[in-house]
Amino acid sequence: MSTLNNHQSQGFTLLEILVAMAIFTLIGIASTGLLTNVLDDDKASSERFAQLEKLQRAMLTIERDVLQAMPRAVRINGELNQVVMRGGEDELGGSADSIGFVHGGWHNPQFMLPRSTLQLVGYRLQDDKLQRLYGNYLDNVIGYEPKTKDILDGVSNFQVEFLLSSDEEAQWQESYTGVELPMAVAITLTTDVFGEIRREFLLASQ
Repeated sequence: MSTLNNHQSQGFTLLEILVAMAIFTLIGIASTGLLTNVLDDDKASSERFAQLEKLQRAMLTIERDVLQAMPRAVRINGELNQVVMRGGEDELGGSADSIGFVHGGWHNPQFMLPRSTLQLVGYRLQDDKLQRLYGNYLDNVIGYEPKTKDILDGVSNFQVEFLLSSDEEAQWQESYTGVELPMAVAITLTTDVFGEIRREFLLASQ
C-alpha cells in the first residue's frame, strides 16, 4: 500500500515537463503567427479601404466639375479669349494629359461671398499626383497663378478624351480646344493600386 502511495506522489518527470513546455511553445508560436497574419491582413484591408475612399473622393470631384461644365470663356493674361474648354497633352504643364474649363454650381449662399458661382478649374498629373487647379475669380489679373491641390496620389497616367458628336462613326479625340463644349468627356486614370479606371461624362449642356 505504501509503495502505491509513493508512486502516486512522484508527480511529473523532467522529460514530461520538457515535452509539455515544447508543446505549449509550439502552440504559442502558431498562435502568434496566426495573430500576426490577422493583424497584417487587417492593416492591409484598412490601407486599401483608405485608398479606395481617396479614389472615390477624387472621382466625385471630377464628376461634379465636368458635369457642370459651362460654355464660358475667360481672359488669358488679360486678353479676350473665346475658348471654353481645352484639353490634351502639354496644356497645363503636367506630365500627361490635362483639361481646363469653367464649371457652375460653386456654392455661394445668398451671394454673400465676393465671387461668382462659376469657377475656372483644371486637372493635370504632376509627380504621380493628380492635381486640381482652381481660382476664386474667373478673369484674373496678369501673372496670377492658380491654386493647386493634390487630390489623388499613386497615379501613373492621366488621359482625357473628347467626343464631339453623337454620330455612330464619331471617334474619341485625344485633344480639344473649342469655343463650344464637346458632347462628352472621358477621363482615364491609371493608379498603382487599382489599375486603369475610365469614366465617361455626357455634358449637361448637350
